[in-house]
Amino acid sequence: MIPLSDDNPTLRSPVITYLFLGAIGATWVLVQGAGLNPTVLAASVCNLGLVPGELTGLAPEGFPVQIGQGLACVVDREPINTFTPLTSMFLHGSWSHLLGNCLFFWVFGNNVEDSMGRLRFIVFYIVCGLAAAAAQVMVDPSSPIPMVGASGAISGVMGAYLLLYPRVRVNMLFIFIIFFKIIPLPAWMVLLYWFGLQVITGLPQLNSLSAEGGSGVAVWAHVGGFVAGLVLIKFFEKPRLTRQRSGWRHRLHPDHP
Repeated sequence: MIPLSDDNPTLRSPVITYLFLGAIGATWVLVQGAGLNPTVLAASVCNLGLVPGELTGLAPEGFPVQIGQGLACVVDREPINTFTPLTSMFLHGSWSHLLGNCLFFWVFGNNVEDSMGRLRFIVFYIVCGLAAAAAQVMVDPSSPIPMVGASGAISGVMGAYLLLYPRVRVNMLFIFIIFFKIIPLPAWMVLLYWFGLQVITGLPQLNSLSAEGGSGVAVWAHVGGFVAGLVLIKFFEKPRLTRQRSGWRHRLHPDHP
């Protein structure tokens, strides 16, 4: 299932959503070489990705982690490690990783931004991303494997969307072998299914003490970010904006819930 759009218009242009998408895209091209050079991509992930064991000091210095043919990340004690919970939010491991995150952010981010205002949305997004990183570190504090991706912060946006607009219809693309169909589903169904999938996927990783996938995407960061979004949205939401948006949506889609 792939979200394509929702029936949830915005009151004004989602400038911050555009800026975050632009920053993520610029990082992929300028810092990570658009994934065209494996050495450049590996260096960005190793040096700017979040390594739980480097933050906690529990991973042995000099320990190598293979991330590609003839390429390995080596655990170090560089000062930049302190900032990797933030820098890792703008990095990705592949084109599919990047485009998938950007699509989810495009569908859900503009509505959440529109419900709290631009400055609040900046803080909300970053705090959710940091909460996601903290959740991943707590699950496996000695892990030497780098974690990258905006998905932790975007998960927080999705958690906020669930509480703000649970009945809004999300147009989902279903793909079955060669058959394609777009089906509108209520947001609560889409988002709870997605969250449940993350938890189910993550539970075996708790037992194996290997919380990250080989791509550097951490499932428990998704869970942590989503929960952070659920908890924080009522502190960041502007009820006046939410009411205005709901009224505008009902005028455009009077037969929708």
